[in-house]
Amino acid sequence: MQIENAVALVTGANGGIGKNYVETLRAFGASRIYAGARNPNSLAEIVAVDPQRIIPISLDITDEESVRVAATEYQDVNLLINNAGIGLLKGFISTPDLAAAKSEIEVNYFGTLRMCRAFAPVLKANGGGAIINMLTILAKVNLPLNASYCASKAAALLMTQGIRAELAAQGTLVVGVMPGTVDTGMSKNFPPPKVAPEVVAQEALQAVIDEVEDVYPGEQAKEMAAQLLKDPKAVEKALAVMLPN
Repeated sequence: MQIENAVALVTGANGGIGKNYVETLRAFGASRIYAGARNPNSLAEIVAVDPQRIIPISLDITDEESVRVAATEYQDVNLLINNAGIGLLKGFISTPDLAAAKSEIEVNYFGTLRMCRAFAPVLKANGGGAIINMLTILAKVNLPLNASYCASKAAALLMTQGIRAELAAQGTLVVGVMPGTVDTGMSKNFPPPKVAPEVVAQEALQAVIDEVEDVYPGEQAKEMAAQLLKDPKAVEKALAVMLPN
């Protein structure tokens, strides 16, 4: 699949990574980019860059009706980028309740799954296309500082693998993107190294072009992926000292 002349939909387009997906899609020559956010007014700045190609849409991936309406209205999409996500920096035991874990699962797992289910028929009708699911290298090993977020992304990783298998017959490429720490406002208190959000978007879109199913943007993610293959227990123990407050 080529990004040039593609019709893309990006969820969470008002966030740090989401904005860079929109900008990179434009640079790669996408013909139309639906930029999704709960509040479309938050997209005014990025839409102003190219209002002919960047179309703001109201989209809440936790709302079944909102997703259904989007899949009904935007029937020309052939590239779905599931970027919307949350991380609330909570542990499993130290947090007073399950509110954070429920929110993270609802957005990061069920929201992404909801979008995939709604747009699978749209992609099929348009020749197969591709889905990009924004994950994290922490889908493969838990960081206790952000424990329930990691669990939600681990669920999303296995969901990505299952959707990939189910949609193979209709020719839909499903790409899992697993960066390390991305240099956005959400990670301002995290130590370096950090990967620039534009690098994440560029490597993810290049993976679509090259038909690569799993991509690890940035040096940190690539090194951790190699370490997890070599000695996963050592990586787990190294991260285990980073506990929630």
